[in-house]
Amino acid sequence: MRIEKPWGYEKIIEKNEKYVMKELFMKKGFQCSLQYHEIKHETVYVIKGNLHIFYNDEWRIFESGDSIILKPGEIHRMKAVEEDCLYLEASTPELEDVVRIEDDFNRKS
Repeated sequence: MRIEKPWGYEKIIEKNEKYVMKELFMKKGFQCSLQYHEIKHETVYVIKGNLHIFYNDEWRIFESGDSIILKPGEIHRMKAVEEDCLYLEASTPELEDVVRIEDDFNRKS
């Protein structure tokens, strides 16, 4: 199932009671919400592009083949600066567990 987002899209590849696997596409010049999860635990794996990820109070650049684990409570944000980015997200199944701190599109949690 493909879900359009203001910054690109996410496609749910698999969702079951144990995990969710998603493909995410972020357009150049866009970013997702500055957010955290109360329960959800996720791993992000970059497929294409240089994905800028904010966590631990700093921005880092992740290239194709790089990954990061984001635990509950860790504030994070992804941004595509120089080019479109494609990445995978594997997580626990709590899809609605998003606490938005800041959002370019005025979306609420």
